[in-house]
Amino acid sequence: MAEARQEFPIEQQLKKDIQEAQRNRDQSRLDTLRMALGAIHNLEVARTDRKNAEYGQPLTEADCLKVLEQEVKKRSQAIPLYKQGGRLDLAEKEQHEMDILQSYLQSSQLSDDDLRTIVTRLIEANGKEFRRVMPLAAKETKGRADGGRVQRMVRELTQ
Repeated sequence: MAEARQEFPIEQQLKKDIQEAQRNRDQSRLDTLRMALGAIHNLEVARTDRKNAEYGQPLTEADCLKVLEQEVKKRSQAIPLYKQGGRLDLAEKEQHEMDILQSYLQSSQLSDDDLRTIVTRLIEANGKEFRRVMPLAAKETKGRADGGRVQRMVRELTQ
């Protein structure tokens, strides 16, 4: 049996909040947090499958954030469809879940100052060309800053 890995802070937070939601009998929050933790667990399990492209790769905190981002994206895509179909109850449920998940992503986001520092460092190392700096910045800030925000910062600093 492989040794158990250390839990990432985001997982510890999810577990703590699941217990709190149980105590407060907040069923929708409980379901959402369990789903998020389950999605992270599913990614980890998927990597034990030899057919998986990421087979054997250890899970990282960035992976956990990516899973949460995907869950938020699913919700944001479902909401307009539910509204179109006249299912406002389901749209509200998805919105509620999205808000809960967003709060976890927000806490892991880089501040503008931190983002500016990273982009400035990349420009110093790679020159002031947007096409050169942008992919590096995107890779380094993945899961910690919105792509649009990164792009604006890179554009602003490569002018």
